[in-house]
Amino acid sequence: MNPGSVAVVVTEEIGVPSWDLYELSIPCTVFGKPQPDLADPWYDLRLCSTGKGRQDSSPADTGLSLRTRYGLDDLVGADTVIVPSVPDPCVDEGRPLPAALITALRRAHDAGARMVSLCTGAFALAEAGLLDGRRATAHWMHTAQLAERYPKVQVDDSVLYVDDGDVLTSAGLTAGLDLCLHLVRRDLGARVANQLARRMVVPAHRRGGQAQFIDLSVPATDDKNLGPVLDWACAHLDQPLTVEDLAQRAAMSPRTFHRRLQAATGTTPLQWLLSQRLGRAQNLLESTDLSIEKIGELSGLGTANNLRHHFLKQIGVSPSHYRRTFPRAVPDSSLPPLGDRARDGEDRRRIGRGASDAPVAPEATEADG
Repeated sequence: MNPGSVAVVVTEEIGVPSWDLYELSIPCTVFGKPQPDLADPWYDLRLCSTGKGRQDSSPADTGLSLRTRYGLDDLVGADTVIVPSVPDPCVDEGRPLPAALITALRRAHDAGARMVSLCTGAFALAEAGLLDGRRATAHWMHTAQLAERYPKVQVDDSVLYVDDGDVLTSAGLTAGLDLCLHLVRRDLGARVANQLARRMVVPAHRRGGQAQFIDLSVPATDDKNLGPVLDWACAHLDQPLTVEDLAQRAAMSPRTFHRRLQAATGTTPLQWLLSQRLGRAQNLLESTDLSIEKIGELSGLGTANNLRHHFLKQIGVSPSHYRRTFPRAVPDSSLPPLGDRARDGEDRRRIGRGASDAPVAPEATEADG
């Protein structure tokens, strides 16, 4: 079985930032090194530069200079085209991507190439219109920008990668390796992909998605009435909080509080509370040896079954698996002292909580205004 040619786009030939080399090295390692005992022939790798092969540089240049004999014209005719990333200013500042690159990507797609992006490479595929109407992902730190800039793209920030047939996208950094191994699995079968993963000393397939890595901390807000209330809520997550309680503390009606919170955070009060409780549970799993039952209580999610239910639904893995992924390091000093929270725990459990151990979603105990 011939897996064909893989063309990897190098978007900056001069002054490549060192931190961008990681995504670039992933396809080079997976597809560039022959593995004759696993599959022969292996992939035919080509690095295709958007530059013109300049040899000069200036003291202002940062990063490394790369030289390659392939250019954008060589994208057309490749079986697979990979865009590992795009320059940071194209993401953060909206600097236009090279028009020649966008044209070459469209031509390669029209010629039948399988189109792939790693991390911010999704911005190039989106600019070329290749993600319109498709589900796609990128690094979770950039998915909001991707969705805002390209509203026709169905952005999913919860997954490690998306396989949409002839167009595939991945989240950032190591998720690019997950996607490249997935491509090998598609092309050459599970045995070859598993053996290659063993040689790279990585799992052939990781459980869960990038939701387990997303920061669930309190979003910044300029609303002076909301800020103190949100801080207070985060310090009392083990209590049965309702929208009415928070609205009263903010001196607003529940309807006004709902509207103001949604404008400030982009989510409803109920979903905000759930996110903060999951974030507290994540911190406790990472920084303490407390039982799952105790963590469910301190995070306000109730029983261990309820904690597992929401962890699997929202983060994609069980609390135990998450704890193994992020072993205990340094205790989180941002958490309130456990002794203070436990003193009146029995009184709090009597308010708004039943005695059943069955999973109870927050929707059953907290109003949503």
